[in-house]
Amino acid sequence: MQSQFIPGSFGGDVSKLKDDTKLECKICWYVYDPKAGDDYWQIPKNTPFSELPDHWTCPECDGNRIDFMVLNEA
Repeated sequence: MQSQFIPGSFGGDVSKLKDDTKLECKICWYVYDPKAGDDYWQIPKNTPFSELPDHWTCPECDGNRIDFMVLNEA
């Protein structure tokens, strides 16, 4: 885990995330949706963000996962 992260990001504390939590890259606005998984990294559907491999980065811009922001859904 990096010592610095973007303010407002989840900061690497996956214990605060639910299995169905969607997160957004703050560089390119890509949304990781656990229901959809990630075709680029061959992540199966229904994979929570907390279970992504350590090497996973944003499939659109290569942004660090620590900098993803939790989306507040109504």
